[in-house]
Amino acid sequence: MIISVTRFAAVCALGAVLAACGAPDPPPAPRKERPAPAGAAPSQPPTLAPGPNGLTPVFNNGPRTRDKTVALTFDADMTADQGDRAAAGEHFDNPRLIATLRRFKVPATVFMTGRWAEEYPQEARSIGRDPLFEVANHSYSHYAFTDDCYGLPTVPEVRMRADVKRAYASFKKAGVPRAMPYFRFPGGCYDQRALRTLSTAGVTAVQWDVVSGDAFATDADAVAQEVLDGVRPGSVVVMHCTRSAAPATEQALRTIVPELRKRGFRFVKVSELIGTATHQR
Repeated sequence: MIISVTRFAAVCALGAVLAACGAPDPPPAPRKERPAPAGAAPSQPPTLAPGPNGLTPVFNNGPRTRDKTVALTFDADMTADQGDRAAAGEHFDNPRLIATLRRFKVPATVFMTGRWAEEYPQEARSIGRDPLFEVANHSYSHYAFTDDCYGLPTVPEVRMRADVKRAYASFKKAGVPRAMPYFRFPGGCYDQRALRTLSTAGVTAVQWDVVSGDAFATDADAVAQEVLDGVRPGSVVVMHCTRSAAPATEQALRTIVPELRKRGFRFVKVSELIGTATHQR
């Protein structure tokens, strides 16, 4: 689910990637809260108020303030029909990436598909129980919520909300104790119909403003430079937690993290950015 903001060709590579893949406590809940989705933790983290006509709100980045925060997000992609590939030895997980985040003590948000949690329940549980991280919803199937989304299969409108709920159920079954009420559309593709259909799911849709370009990338330096060139205060960076589809991401982090810290940036989870945004309105 990576979409290049600088190169259309890199964006097109996303279709294949999409078919593959302590920190401070979150700030208090905003004044206007949405109902917790099924399977989410009982205490509601900060969310955005509904958009126009009650549509699901969309979050792209936090405030551009002097508080130089940045949220690294990692999409744990796996589509519902890729079991045979996993059984044949393809790795949709990336334990070394998670280990590097822990070694550098970098808070992060992992947008996980339900299918990924089913394939790697121990890893899902480990991530979900680590206070350094938060787990958010990336659908169950990793099928698109719009037509013509980088070659992904499409979820029928009548199944969209059920697909989101099924992902939460998969997290719970894997032993993830807290699943955040944040949802990232597969491929980043959404339209008014999708936002309207999910309006009763109680989620905030989370996009991004910085694309790492880690889709199939083998040049870690190029991935790192893409991030470093794009990050601004309040940025949300989209990366991947899939060895087969994004093999250079872990190595790129070893450059990204110390350099951004050198520039005065502080790493936060998406929940902190959303909490800051709601309190400044």
